[in-house]
Amino acid sequence: MRLLFILTGLLAALVIRAQIPDISPAAQQVEFNKLVYTEGLLFSSTQQANVTTGTGSNYDVKYHRLEITVDPAVRAIQKGSVTTYFTATSAVNSVAFDLIDALFVDSVKHNGVLISHLHFNDIVTITLPSSIAIGQTDSVSIFYHGVPGNSGFGSFTTDWQNDSIPVMTTLSEPYGARDWWPCKQTLNDKIDSIDVYVTCPEKYEVGSNGLLISSIDNGLTKTYRWKHRYPIVTYLIAFACSDYSIYSDFAYLHGDTIEILNYVYPQNLAVAQQQTPQTVRFMHLFDSLFTPYPFGSEKYGHAQWSWGGGMEHQTMSFMGSFGFELVSHELAHQWFGNRITCGSWQDIWLNEGFATYCTGISYEFTEPQYWLPWKKLSHDNIIAATDGSVFCSDTTTSNRIFNGRLSYRKAAFLLHMIRLRIGDDNFFTAIKHYLNDPLIAYKFALTENLKYHFEEQSGIDLTEFFDDWYYGQGHPLYTLKWGQFPSSRLIIELNQQPTHPSVDFFEGPLPVRLKSATNDTTIILEHTYNGQIFDLQPGFPVDSVIVDPEILVVQQNTVIKTDIDSDDGIVVYPNPIKNTAEVKFDSPLYTAVRFELYDISGKLLEGRDIQNAEFGSFNIDMTPYRNGVYFITVWSNYGKDSSSLKKAIRKKIVKV
Repeated sequence: MRLLFILTGLLAALVIRAQIPDISPAAQQVEFNKLVYTEGLLFSSTQQANVTTGTGSNYDVKYHRLEITVDPAVRAIQKGSVTTYFTATSAVNSVAFDLIDALFVDSVKHNGVLISHLHFNDIVTITLPSSIAIGQTDSVSIFYHGVPGNSGFGSFTTDWQNDSIPVMTTLSEPYGARDWWPCKQTLNDKIDSIDVYVTCPEKYEVGSNGLLISSIDNGLTKTYRWKHRYPIVTYLIAFACSDYSIYSDFAYLHGDTIEILNYVYPQNLAVAQQQTPQTVRFMHLFDSLFTPYPFGSEKYGHAQWSWGGGMEHQTMSFMGSFGFELVSHELAHQWFGNRITCGSWQDIWLNEGFATYCTGISYEFTEPQYWLPWKKLSHDNIIAATDGSVFCSDTTTSNRIFNGRLSYRKAAFLLHMIRLRIGDDNFFTAIKHYLNDPLIAYKFALTENLKYHFEEQSGIDLTEFFDDWYYGQGHPLYTLKWGQFPSSRLIIELNQQPTHPSVDFFEGPLPVRLKSATNDTTIILEHTYNGQIFDLQPGFPVDSVIVDPEILVVQQNTVIKTDIDSDDGIVVYPNPIKNTAEVKFDSPLYTAVRFELYDISGKLLEGRDIQNAEFGSFNIDMTPYRNGVYFITVWSNYGKDSSSLKKAIRKKIVKV
């Protein structure tokens, strides 16, 4: 899902580049910078979302038939019925469905016979005529009408196009399905198949899940039947009703044709027909990177609505516009969110983080000039605050579940950083294995399922990574100090300070670019502890060091150049010292070295000759000494052939 609100000032927003054909790259960049949005809908912090009730724990839903009569100009269900076929998972005497009390249940039938029910506290409890055993299938039909609720993002909405033509749409994520139909509102049971019948005034069209089987003219009304035969989670069942212009694009994959069916407002038809064909290239991209389109025997499509963003209803996303990012994001959800659905709202990043990252890689693979700007805007939004985890600890409010900074962008960068850590081949192969895993394909997954496939494919234990980046909050603040010897040998000291106390240290790779006027090279520093020293041979004089120039890691940094005196070619790291200091010296300048340590009074504490095995660097153990100021003297012949020690270099160090 991608719901949008305009931000003021510079609140680290995403930029969505409009799809403008046949203009210059410079003009495209201007358009790219015009539209500033963010994902997630702005809610007050006190707004509460409905929570899953846990109904239906004793049965498995096999089939729903929704039959609804509406007029898009009137926000009501004039007449509705839902027939549910279910299989008992334990001995069943009664079944319960979620439905808000504001909707009136007219009757409940079992095999055409009225049976008793109780509608209380947003639950319809139905007593069956007789108990059914485990594995036995039965069915009930609930007849109802009334004014639906409107929780979450607006679960049942009426609006207008051109201020005169009514539009009716549904959006049940996360907890809004029960606002308009009796269901099992849960993230542990997908419905095997559905039929959606919507009757409305004959001048309107209806879009929904699956394939349009029929549209029957009743005189003043029409009845549309949509048939969907793939497993589907409750919140992805939807319909849209309005005056639509209808046309199709087509994707050709593996010898098959996939229809991309578009329902758009007539006044937007010309623009939409220019923009929706880009869906085809995204479908080809995701097919090559992941798996074939998950619902290939039916369709994909778009239905326009009055929201600014989109919602990935299975096989037909509801769209406020048809720009590059929104189209790619909602299509990606057909794999991540629909083929595999998060098994709890705490794991919403499995839906939204993947779809957001797929927007980024759509730029990377199809319009690479926008890949770095997309990363920068996303990254800057993430670091605009110093707290917040990808793991969603509060699932009672929609604004936290769908927090744009955390569940979308930081989640996308979590994937981006795993890609850096395990490599492209392992990353994309693991995702294919995840999508094809028979335990979760067309079912539900938790974070551990994805983590397993990344680890299984790469052989790398990612437990610490997930502890830091998924459960932990914040990001690292790096301080990088560097200096270079005359021989071009370069020393880097790397420290970090996490922005939130939930993480004591972010272990992992940090890309660093070493640059001069004529040369540059990028290296990966595996940062495992504070004060870590990296001894490098770039092969050229370095004039600048740039941390993470390609934006592969969530971080902030300070780079400090430390001059290494060309007259002595010696540097001590770290300084101040806790326990151990490392003395680095430019070994081509020295053929003999002696080290001596003095306290502040000038007393000699220790001294020794440096052996060949230590040439280039040696350690000083400061553990036996108290905190304070000390001096190191290094005697050398400074490159002379004679072994006599003629030059003394004195360095001040501080133990803390």
